[in-house]
Amino acid sequence: MASETGPVAVVTGGGSGIGRATVQHLIGEGYRVVAADLNSRAAVETAELAGDRAFAVIADISQEPDVAAMVAAAVERFGRLDVLVNNAGLGGAFGPVTEIEVEDWDFTFAVLARGTFLGIKHAARVMDAGASIVNIGSIGAYSGATLAATAYCAAKAAVLNLTMSAAVELASRRIRVNAVCPGLVRTPLFESSAGDALSQPRPPGQPWPRWGQPEDIARAVGYLASPAAEFVTGQTLVVDGGLTAAGPGPDFQAELGTDPSVQGLVGVNRGMTGVRSEVRRKLS
Repeated sequence: MASETGPVAVVTGGGSGIGRATVQHLIGEGYRVVAADLNSRAAVETAELAGDRAFAVIADISQEPDVAAMVAAAVERFGRLDVLVNNAGLGGAFGPVTEIEVEDWDFTFAVLARGTFLGIKHAARVMDAGASIVNIGSIGAYSGATLAATAYCAAKAAVLNLTMSAAVELASRRIRVNAVCPGLVRTPLFESSAGDALSQPRPPGQPWPRWGQPEDIARAVGYLASPAAEFVTGQTLVVDGGLTAAGPGPDFQAELGTDPSVQGLVGVNRGMTGVRSEVRRKLS
């Protein structure tokens, strides 16, 4: 039986990387947690690591019935919902903007932007005053040439605007909505597309002398979720080792080895969902 005390959180994409670290951090802070993920094996592994204060839910956050069922499962199991962490993500469409397939663009936005909207929609319906929603953005939202493909950056920018809009709307109910924007964090998703730069002690252009770790982001999420941030809403907390402050150079992605267009590739990255990513074609 799960513990019957402590606030309740749902973490999407809880099966690995930042999501798993966030589940474990919140457990350590006394939360009861639902680890939601499309990858069933990963979600169950996270829940098992967390012990009797967590359980797994299989959910595709781009599908409204799955998100509604995820929230309902948390309330049914634990009696309430205090925190939602909209973390689930993937690399999405990649390649030159003139070559990206519309279906891959729509898939990227369905997971990153629509999934965040659906989480807010259904979580806010059951939340009481004092609840908190934390969306995971990216420093890619601040630039057209930093970390990721066009669709990913655009979708994460939408997440940040949605964060502000939802914060304004939900403030009268004392439900806070904030975002965390990670920089380069060594997650399975990032490492699956990174190149030789991973052998370096830190990313190119980043002042802080080490790579970001999932736990760095989890601690930031924990702060925004906590009563310590009771007067903080509609804000974005950038956690990137000073990378945006320094300003990555124009050849940053090429140096990092994460830009598929350097290799002339066009396709879609489906992340750690368990569904295979696809290279649709290679440009001559």
